[in-house]
Amino acid sequence: MTSTPSVRANDDALFLKALRREPTPRPPVWMMRQAGRYLPEYMAVREKASFLDLCRDEALGMEVTLQPIRRFDFDAAIIFSDILFPLIAMGADFRFGDGGPKLAERFDRPEDFERLRPVDAVEELPWIHRALKATREALDPSKALLGFAGAPFTLLAYVVEGETSRLYPRTKALLWHHPGLAEKLLAMLAEQVGDYLVAQLRAGADAVQFFDTWAGLLSPADYERWALPYAQRVAEKVLAAGGRCIYYLNDGAAILERQAAAGADAISVDWRLSLAEVRRRVPDELVLQGNLDPLVLLGPPDFVARRTAEMLEQMRGRPGHIANLGHGVIPQTPIDSVAAFVKTIQEWRG
Repeated sequence: MTSTPSVRANDDALFLKALRREPTPRPPVWMMRQAGRYLPEYMAVREKASFLDLCRDEALGMEVTLQPIRRFDFDAAIIFSDILFPLIAMGADFRFGDGGPKLAERFDRPEDFERLRPVDAVEELPWIHRALKATREALDPSKALLGFAGAPFTLLAYVVEGETSRLYPRTKALLWHHPGLAEKLLAMLAEQVGDYLVAQLRAGADAVQFFDTWAGLLSPADYERWALPYAQRVAEKVLAAGGRCIYYLNDGAAILERQAAAGADAISVDWRLSLAEVRRRVPDELVLQGNLDPLVLLGPPDFVARRTAEMLEQMRGRPGHIANLGHGVIPQTPIDSVAAFVKTIQEWRG
């Protein structure tokens, strides 16, 4: 069992204050996928180590987690890992290559899913907990440390398809043809993800985020049946343990109000809705995270600064905003544009 870290983020850390909807002089800022391939220092490490090496070696994982903090002074770090690791521990043999993760052995028949089993989150994935503890102790207490996981529906979609897909037809076919099996798998994943996030909080994370990257493929009624109850269970387990969580949903404009009902402290939204519209449609007590289009960062710094300021202006006067992108930063992103994004937020006074 990983011991509890001796250091935590300060109670008045900007990120944590915003997550509690307390007044802050400006929104805290971080970026999804901020530790990664757009950074030259990350690529220098990758020349010597594989992706799996970075995840499974706590010293390397800590190094790449801290790199964006050193360069940009973000208000939160997010531990370097992957949402598929719990599935791998449960019996889904994903391999990581240039074309993205792919199952070595597919789950083609209903009985194949019997290979999936619940596991102890700490015993089966010890490196993530060691990396969280080491990173929390190395990170300045003014900065928050985030853990993360995939949401149950998104993990189900990955394991059913066996790889990334545009429409996830195998997943929807499973829902229609084998609804009982889908419900059983989703319930198991909800318990697994919830326990995994709670273990991350105990290891050193100050808050956690869970990603429903593919739930936006569902109709509102299907989201209510196949994604929302299981997201609610994850949030329930985190909050029961005294933690705070953020629920990200990609392409969720049609189901925004349902996303808001998941019970998380904050919802993270993509760029397909303005934050002005988001704040009109969800309760005031909900923290909002987002939501600049990550491809805006392909523009010149003055353009990035202007679009970032427009995003911030939409949240003026509303406490509880965490500035971020609407999805992860992409590898082609220029460093100067990221700097313009961060600088605009750091100099903002709302």
